[in-house]
Amino acid sequence: MTGKFCKRLAAVAAVFLVLLLAGCGVEIKVSSPLTEGKAEGNLKVHFIDVGQGDSTLIEQNGHFMLIDAGERDQGEGVVSYLKKQGVKKLDYVVGTHPHSDHIGGLAEVLRAFDVGRVIMPAKEHTTKTYENLLDEIAGQNLKITLPKVGNTYELGDSSFQIIAPVRDYGDNLNNWSVGIRLTYGENRFVFCGDAEKEAEEDMISNGLDLKADVLKVSHHGSSTSSSGRFVDLVDPDYGIISCGKNNDYGHPHKEIRAMLKERNIKSFRTDELGTIVAVSDGKTVTFPGQDPGGVTEKEGKPEAQEYVINTNTGKFHFPDCKSAASMKKENKKTYAGAREDMIKMGYEPCQICNP
Repeated sequence: MTGKFCKRLAAVAAVFLVLLLAGCGVEIKVSSPLTEGKAEGNLKVHFIDVGQGDSTLIEQNGHFMLIDAGERDQGEGVVSYLKKQGVKKLDYVVGTHPHSDHIGGLAEVLRAFDVGRVIMPAKEHTTKTYENLLDEIAGQNLKITLPKVGNTYELGDSSFQIIAPVRDYGDNLNNWSVGIRLTYGENRFVFCGDAEKEAEEDMISNGLDLKADVLKVSHHGSSTSSSGRFVDLVDPDYGIISCGKNNDYGHPHKEIRAMLKERNIKSFRTDELGTIVAVSDGKTVTFPGQDPGGVTEKEGKPEAQEYVINTNTGKFHFPDCKSAASMKKENKKTYAGAREDMIKMGYEPCQICNP
């Protein structure tokens, strides 16, 4: 064996040793839970458009957390987006489970930012993508924290609790997904990767509080996830679906779309809206400049929104954006229409006011 191969093998073995030891009861320091109701400033949750995959950035008071990073070819785009949001350090990086459409871009992220803690389930995979991620973790002397249900961690003035995986799911990688319930003041968000109905039943049986204002709909809106019982317990006002436009899987499935509609849950889809940003002030969750599905219930067509276009740069902004205010008069043009129509016309959304 070559020296390079031996080095790589040792790095991978070191990471698996961390997984093994953690599974055997090595103590992992966990931050104490925050008092519910504490909220200073805003919490922002960015559901990043990575096509047929998942990636979510959470920020609060200068602290950042990333859950997944899409396929490997999305890594550079995720890094670019994070830098535009002012990320220099990630307090937490979560790889929900070993499928490439979730962890593929994480190695690129680890190379670009300082990382405090990596959280991944104790389920190995034999793909090149997964092994590359382990190499990067070992190469940077990072350790993997195994998700233990009930453990709570702080992120600025917010906190999150591990709600899954509850048990060993054998070779079903989706059910190994790390589940998280994020708390900020009176608002809650639930993220469960690709967890399917079996894992959802275990979360229900485990007795933890699942109630949330926003549910990141699992498995890109697949009918294998989001059982009626689970969704009713979460009881969200909003459902976020991350999926690729015209994807080969038919996500989100019609059963899930119908289920959300029947329960009057407003849905937002990355294949229709691009990156979706939710903002919480600790009492209310809003989606500035974005409409669920880009469609009004009354009209069944994209709702008009006023934008200011910079004809010189080709970017469009909300009227109250600082860039719009400083725009030269000769380069300024107003337009009332849907966001997707603006993009179709060749204009690019401002990454500050309309990411």
